[in-house]
Amino acid sequence: MKDDLTTALAEQGLLLRGGFRPGPETPLPSLPDGRAVDFVAMIGNAGPEMWRHFVRSPEYRDSKPDPMNRWTKRVVDAIALRFGSAALYPSDGPPYYPFQRWAQQAEAVFPSPLGILVHPRFGLWHAYRAALLFTSADGLALKLDDQGQNRAGDHPCESCADKPCLSACPVGAFTGAGYRVDDCAAHVGSAAGHDCRTAYCRARRACPVGLDYIYDQEQAAFHMAAFLSARPNMTKPLVVGDEE
Repeated sequence: MKDDLTTALAEQGLLLRGGFRPGPETPLPSLPDGRAVDFVAMIGNAGPEMWRHFVRSPEYRDSKPDPMNRWTKRVVDAIALRFGSAALYPSDGPPYYPFQRWAQQAEAVFPSPLGILVHPRFGLWHAYRAALLFTSADGLALKLDDQGQNRAGDHPCESCADKPCLSACPVGAFTGAGYRVDDCAAHVGSAAGHDCRTAYCRARRACPVGLDYIYDQEQAAFHMAAFLSARPNMTKPLVVGDEE
């Protein structure tokens, strides 16, 4: 089944990112037919491949809210139905499913100095879009440890002495005390934030890991616009692409 599922995901620019067997501390809904869930497969993307599929979709062009979430649910729900699974999404809720914790059980990803998860190959240029619930990991060909997890790998930040991600932010939004999101958003939405707004976060671009997976500029601008629109106390930001 792994090859078939991997192919079905790849046809939409998506990846089987890994998986894990949930324990009693991971409450999950049953499958639609009432069967219990014994395995969670994490679905995501890396680099610009998913974007190239998304921009050809009706959701991208219909000017309605949350186009990427709607596109993801449409294509992944169809894949879940095909493989006798059920899909959960990061946007489901509240309450929201702990996708960041699940990701760390599913594969070798680690908290970075920026707070987001870093992958040894993809760097910071990846995301998790869904979780598929199965009765078994049979056929997925994922190597699980004694705890039923698939997370072997080294933390790339531990061998990065300079940590350029922490010094690249124009407003010093990333500190030892945490992420100053309001400072970040105010800068990104200002005239001075044109570079961050249209080419993506400078701190994220400073990471030396995963340079082959950096998002296309249009994709970067889309995500930064979504970041700004999600800030409830922001004054109206400049439109992405405005000339300064």
